[in-house]
Amino acid sequence: MSTLAPLRVLVVGCGNMGASHAVAYSRMPDMRICGIVSRGDSKVKLDEKLGGGYPLFDDYAEALQQTSPDAVCISTYPDTHEAFALMAFEKGCHVFMEKPIADSVAGAERVAAAAAKAGRKLVIGYILRHHPSWIRFIEEARRLGKPLVMRMNLNQQSHGYMWDVHRNLMKSLSPIVDCAVHYIDVMCQMVRSRPVKVHAIGARLTPDIPDWNYNYGQLQIRFEDGSVGWYEAGWGPMMSETAFFVKDVVGPEGCVSIVAREASSQGQSDTIDAHTKTESLRLHHSAIDERNEFTRPDEWIDLSDEPDHQGLCDREQAFFLKAIREDIDLTDHVQDAVDSLRIAFACDESVRTGEVVSL
Repeated sequence: MSTLAPLRVLVVGCGNMGASHAVAYSRMPDMRICGIVSRGDSKVKLDEKLGGGYPLFDDYAEALQQTSPDAVCISTYPDTHEAFALMAFEKGCHVFMEKPIADSVAGAERVAAAAAKAGRKLVIGYILRHHPSWIRFIEEARRLGKPLVMRMNLNQQSHGYMWDVHRNLMKSLSPIVDCAVHYIDVMCQMVRSRPVKVHAIGARLTPDIPDWNYNYGQLQIRFEDGSVGWYEAGWGPMMSETAFFVKDVVGPEGCVSIVAREASSQGQSDTIDAHTKTESLRLHHSAIDERNEFTRPDEWIDLSDEPDHQGLCDREQAFFLKAIREDIDLTDHVQDAVDSLRIAFACDESVRTGEVVSL
């Protein structure tokens, strides 16, 4: 049992992610919610879900001033991330922030610099880094030799509330910027090589988003070691449920794939749990004999430690607390978040110009 006083955390943003992080804090004896902020009535619903009685605020600056928190959890839309984080660091707060770190590379660099200057922890919500099955997926990919071919997508047939969420996101960012940073980060962990060039394409499939944006995108990355990566993201009621979930890596020694058999077969592309669900890894060995027949059968790695979305948020916040309490050096963590965003914006540039972008 810790003898330290619980850290007081201000929850900013009460959508899917903000609510899940708040639930995580409510379960942690070493964290205490000191206020909840949102512009609409989502804070009231979250307060009720948590049992009621939390201070509620419409204005972030006012909440920051009145509650004097030790930490701030920012789960708002990306166009507020930079300003909200800078205000928190100015008040001496630690910050947990949903990805992306900002809505521009320059903004991300300013946030990283402010965290370093303030001497406070900055944890970015790269949720897959806390998923034991994705950690295993990366480990198995690294055993396949070089170069790697990495194939990933997450198309979401969003409707109802989720289409409102996606349309709001697309007021500031494209799907391949907002969503791809997760998978670019995974690719970079797999290859441990410098990305050198990107190319991307996109299409605007709805009039419900700004003229400058697109709701379908596909990117390709070439790495210095010869590895290549592909990622596809689409949002909207028109998106296909066919093959919405592809997570597959090929190398000289074989391939490893995430097989989400249940999620893939039941039309769950717009559910949060389907985004991280793995269920099984299929490991294929490329070794053949003198008759060109495989010498080893495919292996199925069934993953017993399979947290749901809330379980992953619990793990993220446990890491945030650990980083603060144990003064963990997060320099690489923050730099990786900046770098993955830099690559995603280069892909966005490629969509808009039609050109290959060198990094």
